[in-house]
Amino acid sequence: MPRQTPPPSSITVRHAEPADAPAIAALYAQLVSNPAVSVRPERIAQLAREESGALFVGEIGQRAVGTVLVCLCDDVMFNDQPFAVVENIVVDAACRSAGVGRALLAAVEAYCLARQCSKIMLLSSAEREHAHRFFERAGFAGSLKRGFVKYRRSFAGPGLA
Repeated sequence: MPRQTPPPSSITVRHAEPADAPAIAALYAQLVSNPAVSVRPERIAQLAREESGALFVGEIGQRAVGTVLVCLCDDVMFNDQPFAVVENIVVDAACRSAGVGRALLAAVEAYCLARQCSKIMLLSSAEREHAHRFFERAGFAGSLKRGFVKYRRSFAGPGLA
């Protein structure tokens, strides 16, 4: 499928709404192949009411072509400054390199600046080298820290820790 190359002014970023659930689910299907992925409108509505994060959607012509989740984490190291974790950033394959990812990350940065975040962190699958180059061009340093993940299926059960 040929890539869309819209002018940057035609890309809009907004907070996700419950009606965006099917489009976000379709974007997540491009990110991971996991039948357990479930994007529910009521969960998007709940996230919109909370102050601990935001789910953004990037649009071209009123079509959702990207999404990103940012979560704020309370911290005690720098007074009242939280830090942010970015998760599930994905841009439709047909729209990559068109500025959607940059627009999504700009919205995340503005959101984090308004909330006095000390830093923004993200993890990216080790094999997604193209995404890593994008994140580095966006100012994220991949060589400063090392990320570790432990999925729920590996958590210790009661009395096993």
